Amino acid sequence: MLPSASILQQIGLGVLFALGVVWVVAMARLLRRGRYEAAMRRDRREMRMRYAVRDREEPPTAPELLGSVPRQTGAAGPPAECVELSAAERAAFEGLVRQLSSRS
Repeated sequence: MLPSASILQQIGLGVLFALGVVWVVAMARLLRRGRYEAAMRRDRREMRMRYAVRDREEPPTAPELLGSVPRQTGAAGPPAECVELSAAERAAFEGLVRQLSSRS
């Protein structure tokens, strides 16, 4: 507490500080949202430019987007890697697993 300030002044200071924090958070959110929306507009414009038909006989079609990320395993994915551990490495790993499982 400030010794030279009355209780009303201290309450006012607290309220002003809280309003300042709320204002900073709101401004950060507004600026972030504006940046996101600008990026989306720019991406839409680039997609229209990229996939527009030059002779305008048929309407431009949107590119086909993936519904989800394709699997990375199996015949299409990268090969699996396997490393043989020495006896000392295996013992160190088992000790680490025991340490971590005893803490939880």
